[in-house]
Amino acid sequence: MATKKSQENATVENTTVGTPEALIDQYKKPFMYGLGIIIALIAAIFAYNSYSESRNQAVSEAMFRGQEYFAADNFEKALNGDGQGFEGFLKIAEENGSTDAGNLAKLYAGMSYAQTGKYEEAVKFLEDFDAYDDNIITPSAIAMLGNCYAQLGNNEKAAKTLVKAAKMADNATLSPFYWMQAGEIYEAMGKNDEALDCYEEIKENYVNSMQYNEIEKYIERLSK
Repeated sequence: MATKKSQENATVENTTVGTPEALIDQYKKPFMYGLGIIIALIAAIFAYNSYSESRNQAVSEAMFRGQEYFAADNFEKALNGDGQGFEGFLKIAEENGSTDAGNLAKLYAGMSYAQTGKYEEAVKFLEDFDAYDDNIITPSAIAMLGNCYAQLGNNEKAAKTLVKAAKMADNATLSPFYWMQAGEIYEAMGKNDEALDCYEEIKENYVNSMQYNEIEKYIERLSK
């Protein structure tokens, strides 16, 4: 992994560690902002792939309707359809799961459930999503899965999943953000050695990130 990577994510505002759920809430706004960028990338990749396969064309046209509902925060219609021709991501995923469109429908369904606080349902679809060979969409889906685990109280699995996302992303846009989330969850669990490892990743590899500006106080606290 290259050193001196830069990124623009939210600065850690608090130096005290609360519950894992509180930590996830702290990061909700910047995480959802990043999600909007990811959605645009998903749509672009989906359009390229699905229109190149005739069996996906009809589904792809329906998917664009669902993407519009998702972007407008109308998650109920995104999931279950609008009664006007769009059947919803759940139906698309069920009937077309082996296609690119069906796979993306799983991801959209998982994200929609997460946005509405239905984390168990979100986990089901996010775990079923077939990973792409990329360092943006798939790591972000995995990180969202980690956030859902944390909301369900499975904090050990949440932290490990966020570490996986950070390593898979291997980029300055996402990795420091996920390392910080994982470290703070570990620290809230009292697993200081694991937390320190996460913070050290930021210190060693992301010296120009906003997380780096705060990371020394986290490391010093755990090194006492």
